[in-house]
Amino acid sequence: MKRWFLTYVCFWVLSLTAQNDYFPPVNGEWKTTNPEDLGWCTDKIDPLYHYLDSTNSKGFMVLKGGRIVLEKYFAPFTKDSVWYWASAGKSLTAFAIGIAQKQGLLSITDPVSKYLGQGWTSCTPEQENKITIQHVLEMSTGIDDHPSDQFCNDPECFTYKAEPGTRWSYNTGVYSILVKLIEKITGQDYTFFLAKNIGNATGMKGLWVSGQGELYITKLQTMARFGLLIANHGVWAGNDILKDSDYFQAMVNTSQPMNLAYGFLWWLNGKKNFMVPGVQFTIPGWLVPNAPEDSFFALGKYGQIICIIPSLDIVIVRLGEEPGNNENLVSPVYLNTIFTYLNQVMCNTNASKSLDNLQPVKIFPNPANQTLYWSAIDNSSIKEVEIVNTLGQSVRKLRVSGTEIQLSYLIPGNYTILFKVSNQRVIARERFTKI
Repeated sequence: MKRWFLTYVCFWVLSLTAQNDYFPPVNGEWKTTNPEDLGWCTDKIDPLYHYLDSTNSKGFMVLKGGRIVLEKYFAPFTKDSVWYWASAGKSLTAFAIGIAQKQGLLSITDPVSKYLGQGWTSCTPEQENKITIQHVLEMSTGIDDHPSDQFCNDPECFTYKAEPGTRWSYNTGVYSILVKLIEKITGQDYTFFLAKNIGNATGMKGLWVSGQGELYITKLQTMARFGLLIANHGVWAGNDILKDSDYFQAMVNTSQPMNLAYGFLWWLNGKKNFMVPGVQFTIPGWLVPNAPEDSFFALGKYGQIICIIPSLDIVIVRLGEEPGNNENLVSPVYLNTIFTYLNQVMCNTNASKSLDNLQPVKIFPNPANQTLYWSAIDNSSIKEVEIVNTLGQSVRKLRVSGTEIQLSYLIPGNYTILFKVSNQRVIARERFTKI
């Protein structure tokens, strides 16, 4: 009887911690979902693939709920071929910095010189000591972004241009000192750090190469694994890799007032304007107008792309050569054109409606068990919440009474919660995990 009871308790505990959403095994086949089962327009898939092929793509993948819906390789590139992420790897480094901070190895509010020593720039000591790790993550260091060698990370290439935090400028050379910083603090090669802290749990396998930029070289599916990890807020199959929800939210939201479409080395959609590398003016409108408002992206030279769409539980990845539109550093125009084709494929996706008058809403804890709490700038304006599963299906609608939501009726898994005002307009959308 005692043995039976212990077995039952163990089964009950495991059932609480299991996730309904799918994560591919570290080794083994990745499960798929037929686009027909999602109601997608399959006759539009070939035109999408033709466009990708004509723009020098090597691999393309779309995940829905963690499962592969579309996967295409363009000869001679295959499933086992490897390619570089280019600046899309910056977003991976932002995640790695969050892990290092959670481990107590650094604080992003500290000056970079605390870890690299004085003289890592050609600025005066007073100027240099004002540059924090967070400024590097934001691309707001104030260091001149037009050195003779854009990949140079030697002190002579880092000259003063403006007060830190007052000027957004895309600077690959300055960014690369984040890799130097982690290697110096840990005494580990960066490839080893990534494998130990991210790859072993998620199945991500890659090689980090320093030199002409910081390049992460992997297979397409590794890129997709990282996208899936980010889509789940840094949690993989119940394993919280990042363990810092505050850092995650800062990473994928506007980080400074100059470029609203930039977080911590992540590009953001749905903002009223944006900046691009090499210029000092804002461009009105969304970064990728054809993509859903809540999308965010890791973008790299010649169209290396990871796209996360939280409201649809979709991840999109593309690897390849220069697509022919001369976007040398990041590729929002190219990605926007991809979406003109992809939107025709995802013709019946029902969760793509944009957010109206977006307001910040914070939910906690996340993951949650029995109760989820929320807070907003104006709690009284929110009259209803709706919980949606990963297929975009409404699970439950609740009239708001207080700032807590009971989750006992939900099975374990990932969900989206929609916050609505009295006229039923959705003003905020947040992802959470029920355990």
